Amino acid sequence: MDIEKLRQLLEAIQQGHTTVEEAMDHLRQLPYEDLGYARLDLHRALRNGMPEVVFCQGKTIQQATAILQHLWQHHDRVMGTRVPPEMAEAILESIPGARYDPLSRLVTLVRTENPNQSVVAPYALIVTGGTADMPVAEEAAQTLEFLGSRVERAYDVGVAGIHRLFDQLDLLTGAAVILSIAGMEGALTSVVGGLVSCPVIGVPTSVGYGASFNGLAALLSMLNSCATGVSVVNIDNGFGAGVVAHRILEAARSANPPKEGK
Repeated sequence: MDIEKLRQLLEAIQQGHTTVEEAMDHLRQLPYEDLGYARLDLHRALRNGMPEVVFCQGKTIQQATAILQHLWQHHDRVMGTRVPPEMAEAILESIPGARYDPLSRLVTLVRTENPNQSVVAPYALIVTGGTADMPVAEEAAQTLEFLGSRVERAYDVGVAGIHRLFDQLDLLTGAAVILSIAGMEGALTSVVGGLVSCPVIGVPTSVGYGASFNGLAALLSMLNSCATGVSVVNIDNGFGAGVVAHRILEAARSANPPKEGK
């Protein structure tokens, strides 16, 4: 149950449309629903502002589908991450309205779209070292958009052709937070961190040849960055980076609320 559904329930009681007993039936499933193989955290949106997101990798098709179906009964917005194509096909057949993006591997269910972010709203800029980093980048970008944040993108601007990054200086200096997503040696994050004053989230990817050790080289490079204001998430964790960036943007919006009429 999210905040809006709880508010609607309380208003229904206040207006006499719902009895206390009926409301209690709704609330009995808080704070979680036990499916036997999963305990769904239905209270999470009330605690931290977003419902539980389903990590689908490693689950059976039946488990992932059932978990998403049960969450969809309680929330207006549901997301599943790391969804392989065969699992996505089954989910889309079982849950009307589900959407799947094969690049980000995200499944989303949305009853109410987030309002379009104003062009003057603070934004997250997502930069990648190369095109091969796009699956992780899109996981981060689409997570941000699912949560209601404004996103700008600058892909394939890695240090092998650093002039491509410098062409994006206006976007870089205007961002409220930057997600720097790179594999190989992960040098992009240090360069970005040395150019801007906003927080930079480094996202190492598993892109690279053997000595990159499936992203470990990029992870260590980012952790050892001499640029200030850089933090780092785990290898290929676009979702985690997107959530952190969203919270930074939420804080920026709270500190600078839009003026009346805008």
